[in-house]
Amino acid sequence: MGAQLRVYKRRIKAVSSTKKITKAMEMIAASRIVKAQRQVQASTPYARELTRAVTAVATGSNTKHPLTTEVDNPVRAAVLLLTSDRGLAGGYSSNAIKAADRLTERLRSEGKEVDTYVVGRKGVAYYGFRERPVVESWTGFTDKPSYSDAKTVAAPLIEAVQKDTAEGGVDELHIVFTEFVSMMTQQPVENRLLPLSLDEVAEKSAKEGEILPLYDFEPSAEDVLDALLPRYVESRIYNALLQAAASEHAARRRAMKSASDNAGELIKTLSRLANAARQAEITQEISEIVGGSSALADATAGSD
Repeated sequence: MGAQLRVYKRRIKAVSSTKKITKAMEMIAASRIVKAQRQVQASTPYARELTRAVTAVATGSNTKHPLTTEVDNPVRAAVLLLTSDRGLAGGYSSNAIKAADRLTERLRSEGKEVDTYVVGRKGVAYYGFRERPVVESWTGFTDKPSYSDAKTVAAPLIEAVQKDTAEGGVDELHIVFTEFVSMMTQQPVENRLLPLSLDEVAEKSAKEGEILPLYDFEPSAEDVLDALLPRYVESRIYNALLQAAASEHAARRRAMKSASDNAGELIKTLSRLANAARQAEITQEISEIVGGSSALADATAGSD
């Protein structure tokens, strides 16, 4: 019985140590969510206005440009997947990977080749374990991305868009990331960055009561679109990185809170079992003492 009590005490001590770690991680994630959320709110207006500017330039000219012109028969698409570098965030990375797999299957069913680009160690490990080809990958900044990280990620994608498909270029650029809706809701989404769907942007602006601005192009609309192309891709990727970072922190906070709560319940259960074992041990010791005392009394009476 004493051995069983020691086992319970060791388990209580181990679970208590784990609870301290998960509680600390929960608090760290909660403190980072606020900053990440502010960065998302600060970057979203810039990305939205840049998209409106591109739409205004494209609708106001007849210039054919990779940014706004759809290919009649697209043969290759690029998919950028954003995952996390660290785990302990529930189903955050797995949900994004599943969304990317669904998008890849849909694109292949349309007869397109898919080039995959991955951000985050979780995504890199997933594709590496399954021996799936990845054109390029980046790690080390998913929980705190900067604009320079977005430029690094965007550079090969912009180069692929500007190349001809016969030389390894792509006709479409898609991105899969986790959108931060609220502290409790984060959902994986897939967006087509290039070519930009002018009809969808115009329809959205009309619903919101916005009017696209009118521009004079100097020196030409094509030159303006050439200058806006990298800015547009970089800003959209940066906003997606920030959305993913905020979602990662929220998911990790929720997962660590659940782990801390479960650890607390387990400690209560183990404490009750330890108390029951201690009471059983005390009862057994009392029974042994009483039994020994009765045997001694019987032996003394027999000798008399």
